[in-house]
Amino acid sequence: MKNHIVFISAFVVITIVVQVTTIAAQPAAAPAPAGPTNITKILEKAGQYTTLIRLLKSTQVGDQINTQLNNSNQGLTMFAPPDNAFSNLKSGTLNSLTDQEKVELIQFHVVPSFLSVSNFQTVSNPLRTQAGDANNGQFPLNVTTAGNQVNITTGVVDTTIANTIYSDNMLAVYQIDKVLLPLDLFGPPAPAAAPKPQKGSAPNSKDKSADSSPTDDDSSDAMGLACHGVLSFFVAAVIVAFSL
Repeated sequence: MKNHIVFISAFVVITIVVQVTTIAAQPAAAPAPAGPTNITKILEKAGQYTTLIRLLKSTQVGDQINTQLNNSNQGLTMFAPPDNAFSNLKSGTLNSLTDQEKVELIQFHVVPSFLSVSNFQTVSNPLRTQAGDANNGQFPLNVTTAGNQVNITTGVVDTTIANTIYSDNMLAVYQIDKVLLPLDLFGPPAPAAAPKPQKGSAPNSKDKSADSSPTDDDSSDAMGLACHGVLSFFVAAVIVAFSL
């Protein structure tokens, strides 16, 4: 009986050891891969970015950002104005823009490289945004720092970075206090060129007065000559009458 119990116990122990060894030999399950970066989901999680999210979707700039982030190693930096920044714009500002201008407005908030807060101290101005080349004066975006404060100017708007919403060494999203209005869309209109004088146009008053002076002199001279001729004729007639 004892031998039977020992045999069963040994069998159980061996079975457990074998099972444990088998489990330990199996490779650990790989962690579930992280989902692709999605800028709208990041802003939705942060809250208070309803207008910006709507513009990202309607202009399809949000899809462009997600595609670039998940298919390249360049990284991106986005300046995100909250809803109250859009509310502070002049009434009708967004509605006055064409679809293409709305695309440029949102692209002006995106820098095609990753910038940490410390990077702003060494960047070269003007920053290049996805809206276009800043060197032609249409989309200038300049950054200055004072301690930990980052100041941004567009030539139309001056604002600061309020806080960091998201950063993962590929994408940096910073909250700003105002909507970045590019000079190309919201700057003062260029002064109109002075009209060129048309050919054959009437002379001005100075020309008229200048032209009239010689004419008056000629008239006076002609009158004097006529009077002198009449006087000479009268004198000659008197002399002839006395000589008869």
